[in-house]
Amino acid sequence: MVELEHARDLLENMGLKTAAELLDAQLERSLKAEETYIAFLLELLTVEETERKRRGEEMRIKLSRLPHRKTLGEFDFDFQPSIDKRQIDELATLAFAARAENVIFLGPPGVGKTHLAVGLAMQALKSGLTVYYTNLSQLITDMKKAQELNRLERRWRVYLKPDILIIDEVGYLQLDRKEAQLLFRLVCERYEQGSIILTSNKYFSDWGELMSDSVIATAMLDRLLHHAHVINIRGDTYRLKNRRKSGVILTPPADIPALK
Repeated sequence: MVELEHARDLLENMGLKTAAELLDAQLERSLKAEETYIAFLLELLTVEETERKRRGEEMRIKLSRLPHRKTLGEFDFDFQPSIDKRQIDELATLAFAARAENVIFLGPPGVGKTHLAVGLAMQALKSGLTVYYTNLSQLITDMKKAQELNRLERRWRVYLKPDILIIDEVGYLQLDRKEAQLLFRLVCERYEQGSIILTSNKYFSDWGELMSDSVIATAMLDRLLHHAHVINIRGDTYRLKNRRKSGVILTPPADIPALK
């Protein structure tokens, strides 16, 4: 079986490790099925390609730093009837990413904004796109640290390179003017170059206070919203869903306005 060993060595040397590992088994199956040489080769290379895609997807997921791996299929649209599922299905085609458009999820805490953002990210990663996740607090802390170490320009590439950048939890941290300028620069440099998926619990009208500068906030929103899909979620927190399952039903005040 010198020829077989030689063939396995050649496959490994060419980087076809999965094909090399499965060579014996695939050869045995093909002989029993009396397949042609072409069929044998096609099946062997198909297995190699499938495994490469799986490894590539797993690596992209790892590098994306997603907080979890929830998919759109796991989202309970029946619990959040304010969401147009057809709009989410359209976003799941990833045409927005091809056009470098943004997606903004608005709503109170616990309504599924992060789940939807991650679900779109998982779809993108499966399709071969690159994604990077951060929340606003982590983003600002990271950029300020890089700036102090004179490494901001190098660190900047982490946030500019991915096809999709997720900025989660905008609204929990009030920025000072310098911090707002860092975020504004990031939005500007990704404008029409790469997509941003952003989640926020704040009205757009509150962003002036959030950024400690109404001029920066206005300019930032102008770029974010120019090519954007805004999904305004008006509904109960998923924590309330669990309470209802256990028999505890809480009714929120009727006069709480929806985010605009």
